[in-house]
Amino acid sequence: MESENTFDIFLVAPPGLESVIAAEARERGFSGVTQQAGGVTVRGDWPEVWRANLQLRTPVRVLARFASFRAMHLAQLDKRSRKIDWAALLPQGVSVKVEATCRKSKIYHDRAAADRVKTALKDSVSAVIDPEAELVIKLRIEDDLCTFSIDTSGESLHKRGHKERVNKAPMRENLAAAFLRQMGYDGSQAVLDPMCGSGTFVIEAAEMAMGLYPGRTRSFAFQTLRNFDAAAFDAVKAGVQPQKVAAQFYGSDRDTGAIHMSTVNAEKAGVATLTEFRHAAVSDLQRPDCAPGIVIVNPPYGGRIGNKKQLFALYGALGKTLLERFKGWRVGIITTDGGLAKATGLPFLPTTPPVPHGGMRITLHQTDPLS
Repeated sequence: MESENTFDIFLVAPPGLESVIAAEARERGFSGVTQQAGGVTVRGDWPEVWRANLQLRTPVRVLARFASFRAMHLAQLDKRSRKIDWAALLPQGVSVKVEATCRKSKIYHDRAAADRVKTALKDSVSAVIDPEAELVIKLRIEDDLCTFSIDTSGESLHKRGHKERVNKAPMRENLAAAFLRQMGYDGSQAVLDPMCGSGTFVIEAAEMAMGLYPGRTRSFAFQTLRNFDAAAFDAVKAGVQPQKVAAQFYGSDRDTGAIHMSTVNAEKAGVATLTEFRHAAVSDLQRPDCAPGIVIVNPPYGGRIGNKKQLFALYGALGKTLLERFKGWRVGIITTDGGLAKATGLPFLPTTPPVPHGGMRITLHQTDPLS
């Protein structure tokens, strides 16, 4: 039975990956998992908020919906905002940012609505309103229902906290985890990335296999809240025992700088003993001495890096190498351009919807085991 301390916790999703986040939340034992455009709602209390930030690999951020009421006009919003027990949640003098959105409501002016909440915060906890503050209070007014959320993550959750170096067009860690999940990765298969860049796919796969929490080395906005219990949170963090895993996570790249970067990042993440990074061009790629697994690669798209014509040759070489040397392996290629994917000559399955990433829309193209 649900306790009176539970509320909606909203897991913000990269558009198109809501079902992946919902599946991960269910696997992690969150209750009341419901999927909608833009994210997934679960039910829980504050320790569940902490756990979502710490354990989930695929969301962008975690919003705690801590209060709601109906308001038909600004005076009502003003009065009811002041009745929220801000002092139980926020420390005195806290720096906070306030954002408001209004849809299909009698209160239609976003800025005026935000101003009422700012005043309530100043009067109740002497809050300092700062557009750069890490703590963000969000007010959503829809059909006259005012819902208050606090962004409990702070920095986007793709920032794991233990990666020091990235290349010039990095795949975000939460997207890498989501694409691995879409390929059916469950921690038991070998994973290889032949254009590994800063090592994101290889490191995420190794961490997932070991059962490591993605947020284990970073801080979160919720740690500044009045209701945060550091000892209880430390107990949640300590509750995981890393699994013993065979070393079967491979990365290669023709750029020696990328190999050095990946090696350093794997050490920082604590997965160096499971990973192997080699300097190699795509045409020199060799099949590892292990059972067939997953090849996943995020090649250049031509949007930010390089010349498109050269890319067709690169994709063609990649496809040829994989078809010749990787029988039994499943392949996933992430790209903005279906024509480039086609240039590999690989037998792709129907694609899932594209996902926004860095101002572009990227699509996972995947195969069955190569024959």
